[in-house]
Amino acid sequence: MDRRLALVTGASAGIGAAFARIFASHGYDVALTARRTDRLDKLAEEIRLRYGVETLTATADLAEPGAPTAILEHLTAHGRVVDALINNAGYGIPGGFLETSWEAHAAFLQVMLTAPTELAHRVLPGMVERRFGRIVNVASLAGLIPGSAGATLYGATKSYLVKASQSLHLENQATGVHVSALCPGFTYSEFHDVNHTRDQISRGAPEWMWLGADEVAAAGYEAVEANRAICVPGAPNKAIAAFAKLVPDDWALALMASQGPRFRGKV
Repeated sequence: MDRRLALVTGASAGIGAAFARIFASHGYDVALTARRTDRLDKLAEEIRLRYGVETLTATADLAEPGAPTAILEHLTAHGRVVDALINNAGYGIPGGFLETSWEAHAAFLQVMLTAPTELAHRVLPGMVERRFGRIVNVASLAGLIPGSAGATLYGATKSYLVKASQSLHLENQATGVHVSALCPGFTYSEFHDVNHTRDQISRGAPEWMWLGADEVAAAGYEAVEANRAICVPGAPNKAIAAFAKLVPDDWALALMASQGPRFRGKV
């Protein structure tokens, strides 16, 4: 195929669906993967008709260790290679560390940490060989600020994605591959509905802290095209990230202890 292909994980809604549309609008064919087949098929049809590009779907659960390999084998069977990878799939587990079973934590780490790393490792050699590639790791503002009580592993995995993206960004300066970590704050999507924290988050976060999924994805696309290692969309989020760098750790932790319950609940 003459057109490049963008693979988007967690593509059935929110930021993932927005990324699929924006890459298609720039002439990419898109491969969509998520757990919900009906959502994927509907989005694929919409994008195909609207932008005139090829769309492929691969229903997969990234909590399954074999999912990254199966997704890429599916694309290979269709004669395609990945030119842009958007590691967007993710979710949150509310509550404290011991309130959740180890099995649930293990599945969470597979989705949030292992799967995006494996996908990047598997597609990067081809990108380097072709002297072109784009990798966006959708992290979070939570990866740039101190940890808080509750949703214990979420910020930790997002911090990992930030650091891994920075390293890959530096390692590929001369390869034609651009790597960026996208670090949004509160975003209008299904994220908080899925983990049943919508009411609490809506009460705790004022309207000015929220961005739309389309706005976040557009910022991420611009950042990876410009080859910026980190993208924090929105002025309030940029201010929070800058403040977190300047404040001493013990002050920052005290602030998280006082403000965290507004967003995470008491643990």
